[in-house]
Amino acid sequence: MSMDTLIVLAGPTAVGKTDLSIVLAKELNAEILSADSMQIYRRMDIGTAKPSPKLQSEVKHHLIDLVNPDQNFSVADYQAEFYRIITDVLRRGKLPLMVGGTGLYIRACTQSYVFDPGGPNNELRNEFRKIAERHGVTTLHQRLAEVDPQAAIRIHPNDLVRIIRALEVFHTTGTPLSALQPKRHPDFQYKTTYIFLDRDRNELYHRIETRVDQMIEDGFIEEVQTLLQMGYDSSLKPMQSLGYRHINEYLQGKLSLAEALTQIKRETRHYAKRQLTWFRREPIDLWLNISERKQEFIGEILRYIEGRLD
Repeated sequence: MSMDTLIVLAGPTAVGKTDLSIVLAKELNAEILSADSMQIYRRMDIGTAKPSPKLQSEVKHHLIDLVNPDQNFSVADYQAEFYRIITDVLRRGKLPLMVGGTGLYIRACTQSYVFDPGGPNNELRNEFRKIAERHGVTTLHQRLAEVDPQAAIRIHPNDLVRIIRALEVFHTTGTPLSALQPKRHPDFQYKTTYIFLDRDRNELYHRIETRVDQMIEDGFIEEVQTLLQMGYDSSLKPMQSLGYRHINEYLQGKLSLAEALTQIKRETRHYAKRQLTWFRREPIDLWLNISERKQEFIGEILRYIEGRLD
C-alpha cells in the first residue's frame, strides 16, 4: 500500500456512509477521519448522527468532539487538524479513510486551499448582525448581491452566517468571496481516491424520515434540553443548525412536536439535495448508486479501492 494514499467516502445525509465506513476500515486497516461540520461539537451526538461509542471503539475515529458548542471552529481550523491527524495515521502504517458529507471540509483538504491567516472581524460581523436585526436578513442578502452576485446566488437568502461571512470577506479584502481562488497547500501530498454513495431519491428521503424519527426515540429532545441546562444558548450557531433549531423552537413553545419533525424532515431533504448539487462539481472517481442492493456493492467498492492501491 502506498503511504501517500487517502480514501474519501462521501454522500448525502442518511445514505449509509457510517455503516459502510466501519466495514471498509476493518477490511483495509484504516482509521476514519470525519468530514462533518457538526460532529466536531462535543455533547451534540444524536442530532448530528455521530457514530456511536460502540462503533468508535471498533474503529479509531478522528476529527470528532473537537470543541464545545460555544467555541469557534473554522474550515481553516479543520484543515490544520486534518493535516496533523493524517500525518500521524500514515506514520503508524494505517490507511486514512475520510468519511462525511461536508463538501467544503473535503474540498479544503483534498484540493488544498490556503486560507487567509487573518482572523474574524468581529466588529464588522456585529455591525452586519445589527443591520439584519433592524432590517431583516434579506437586506444583507441584497447587499451581497450588489458586491458579489455569484456568492448571492449560491447562498440562501436566510443563511445569515454565510451572508455575513461573504460580506466580511469583501469588505475586509476588497475581493468578492467568489473570486478568491484556492492555492495549493504545501502539506498536501496524498493520492486521493474519491468515492460517492448515492440512492434513488424516494429511498433516500424515506431513510431521512426514518432517521429523524429514530433520533427522537434515541433522546434528541433530551439532548437539546441538556445542552440548554449546561448554559449553551439557543442562539449559538450549532444550536441554530438543522434539527437543533427546530427542537429549540419546540421547547420554547413556538412549534408543536409534529410541526418540528415535519420541518426537520423537509429541511433535511433540501439539505440532501444541496449536497448532491455540491458533489456533482467535485472530482469523484466512483459515483455509486446503492439503492435496492444488499451487500454486493461492498465487495465492488473494496475491489475498486484495492485496484487503486496497487
